Amino acid sequence: MGLLLLCNGSFMLLATMISFVYKDGVTLEIMMAALATMFVGIAMMFLTREHQKEINKREGYIVVTFGWIFMSLSGTLPYLFSGAIPTFTNAFFETMSGYTTTGASILNDIEIVPKGVLFWRSLTHWIGGMGIIVLAVAILPLLGIGGMQLFAAEAPGPSADKLHPRITDTAKRLWLIYFGYTAAETIFLQLAGMSFFDAINHAMSTLSTGGFSTKNASVAYWNDQPLIQYIIILFMFLAGMNFVLSYFGFKGKVQKIIKDEEFKLYSLFVIVFTVIATFIIIYKADPSISSIDHPMVFGEVESAFRHALFQVLAVVTTTGFVSADFTMWTPFLTVFFFGIMFLGGSAGSTSGGMKVVRHLITIRNGILEFKRTLHPRAVLPVRYNTKAVSKEITFNILAFFILYMLAFIIGSVVLGALGLDFETAVGGAASSLGNVGPAFGKLSPVNNFDVLPDFGKWWCCFLMLIGRLELFTVLILLTPFFWRNR
Repeated sequence: MGLLLLCNGSFMLLATMISFVYKDGVTLEIMMAALATMFVGIAMMFLTREHQKEINKREGYIVVTFGWIFMSLSGTLPYLFSGAIPTFTNAFFETMSGYTTTGASILNDIEIVPKGVLFWRSLTHWIGGMGIIVLAVAILPLLGIGGMQLFAAEAPGPSADKLHPRITDTAKRLWLIYFGYTAAETIFLQLAGMSFFDAINHAMSTLSTGGFSTKNASVAYWNDQPLIQYIIILFMFLAGMNFVLSYFGFKGKVQKIIKDEEFKLYSLFVIVFTVIATFIIIYKADPSISSIDHPMVFGEVESAFRHALFQVLAVVTTTGFVSADFTMWTPFLTVFFFGIMFLGGSAGSTSGGMKVVRHLITIRNGILEFKRTLHPRAVLPVRYNTKAVSKEITFNILAFFILYMLAFIIGSVVLGALGLDFETAVGGAASSLGNVGPAFGKLSPVNNFDVLPDFGKWWCCFLMLIGRLELFTVLILLTPFFWRNR
């Protein structure tokens, strides 16, 4: 925990530098937040220096969950010290939304927030994206602590793909790809016309599939600059891929990418959903384009396609950027986008949601159940990438689906009990649990989460946390047997 706080404080110093460069008037406040966080981190490390040299699974779950909470608590300090977000509840909500890469915000006017604070806001996305725990795994060996249990508990998806036998080398390779993509997108966005500040903030938000923007209108601010939106589209797609596949791509092993079943299904989903949304926007949402007296113009069709692709990727990868208010496109598309909130990107990506591989294995297992009914003695294993999936993983995925839907239902009921209308309650629960960002009703893309009562904000923070850490990691701490003596 102390090491994580020390890292967090170091990242705050980066925000201090940005604040100093842009002379936004809160440099001292952010520096005080950084020093306070680092002091607490160093004190915790000093007090617990006589540590055990190995962490088992039980401690792994505790470190991951409480590590996330400690990071979020300390992450509120730049907001509170600078006065950008004066109340603790709102500051914690914004920070948890940042680290969990949800992108839901309580800020009503983003553009008046000091640049150092805005940079910190995007940085929380970037840290949480690949996982603060994976970052720590690359450093923990310096303290003589093994990290496999931490990686298994934090890594998105049903299993942690290892690029290298040593988990620390895996973490370093993942971070190198992550950093490289972020730097590349920053450069491309600058070349396309964004300022450096806007470019680096949006690059961090894109690669983390977060969604925080420096503009009130989000990416819709650049609707007259299609190249900027296409660059973000490309990197949203890459961020929603398994980062292991990116590693294979850089190693020249393109066949491994092409043959990966999850990648094929992920790509197919994006293509099919974009085609559906494009046609509905053209023929239903924008009557002027489909009018008999108004022949279709390429620019209008391109705009419909771009907004459809952008919003499909933003929701599927749970990035949450907004180029248009998709809740105004037709009732069908509102329900359509609500449905794909439950999809999620690939396992091993920075996206939230259920993940494509879980859907794939669940569907295949369901189909096999029909065959097992007819042939009860037949051995019919579920296969993924030509390999048989163990029963343990299949059961884990089925249990995950049940828990996810239960969490969504309970989450919706609690928000409804707070007086929110059906659309807002259901949308808020789905968005928070899936780490999507924009929702429906009063939480639509043109609104924000500031309309929620304080308890509603804390409840959404809980949903964000369990959604980001994939339910089991957090919920296992709520079971009595976890705390019993071994």
